[in-house]
Amino acid sequence: MRDRALCASLDDKELGALNALGQRRKLERGQTLQWAGEESLVCANLLSGVLKLSANTPDGREQVVGLLYPADFVGRPWAELTDFTVTALGDAELCVFPRGPFERVLEDHARMERLLLQRTLAALDEARARMLTLARLSAREKLAGLLLDLADRAQGCRATAFGPVTFDLPLTRGEMAEVLGLTIETVSRQLTKLKAEGAINLMGARGITIRDRTKLEAA
Repeated sequence: MRDRALCASLDDKELGALNALGQRRKLERGQTLQWAGEESLVCANLLSGVLKLSANTPDGREQVVGLLYPADFVGRPWAELTDFTVTALGDAELCVFPRGPFERVLEDHARMERLLLQRTLAALDEARARMLTLARLSAREKLAGLLLDLADRAQGCRATAFGPVTFDLPLTRGEMAEVLGLTIETVSRQLTKLKAEGAINLMGARGITIRDRTKLEAA
């Protein structure tokens, strides 16, 4: 995880400065790390699990605007308030840093600050790609793309390097619908079609196997 996380840019001395601030924190499914509009108190590296970023519409509906996976960075340095609510989709573990001291460490370590900027720009690119997904792609294309992304980020099981990969979906059907701007019925219908075509296999409420990645990519 260290090779992919923010601390990958640090030497041992710099890592020691960061570790002096960090504390491990565990979240259970449904537990919230921070709420949109509240004072921004912490930043964090996600060590395990999946988190969702969400916002509320003026009429009170929740909209999922992004997902965070292991090695992703959580929070915004130099921001007084949090933009989005951050909630665990399952059991998760983070390395949490108080925002003020973390900002001072960034100011003293240019390499870490540069890597954080790179990750921020990558997140911006992902947000723009998501806008294209919601605006232009069909329901089938949206769901296939999400499943490929989840498969690439999941710590799943596979018998061979290029064989089928099995993992638990971190999202319910309803949450997938929120992310993709679809209805639950549409998500369920498209999953059934992909299963019938041999691209995936479904096991219970959350289990999924990507049986044929080529078929899923073609979708």
